[in-house]
Amino acid sequence: MIRIARFVVALALCQGAATVHAASINVSVNATALKALEITKLQDLDLGTITLGPGTWSNASVSISQLGAFACPPVNITCAGATSVASYNVQGSNKGTVSISAPNVTLINQNDSSQRLTLAVDSPTSVVIPNSGQPGVNFSIGGSITVNSTTGGGVYVGTFNVTVDYQ
Repeated sequence: MIRIARFVVALALCQGAATVHAASINVSVNATALKALEITKLQDLDLGTITLGPGTWSNASVSISQLGAFACPPVNITCAGATSVASYNVQGSNKGTVSISAPNVTLINQNDSSQRLTLAVDSPTSVVIPNSGQPGVNFSIGGSITVNSTTGGGVYVGTFNVTVDYQ
């Protein structure tokens, strides 16, 4: 009889454990898939022809803004020829915000590689892609160089290192 009583008590304890209530909650799951970014060069940056004036002078800055505004100081130098900003197209996901990185560029004189100028880059920090795929969005990069009376004559050439990435 004692065994039966113990069994009944054990059975009652097990039934009490079965009455414990479980808790649950629904949680949303999100995933965002972005199209791979594609960047294409549309045109090169060109500051035209810069003619150095006579005498001893320094810090004459020639620039073109990312919007295409060209500036050439009227003292010590003369600027001529067609100018243009560097232009790019980036494509990716609709409404994707893309950061733009373009560090300064070292320009090397093609007649004397020891002669160098630094192009201080003027670029947007980001753009928003208005659609998926084509046509994407265009952006421009400008910059400025500083010349002086001792700047060597010749064609100065450099290469942009433009990087785009989703923010």
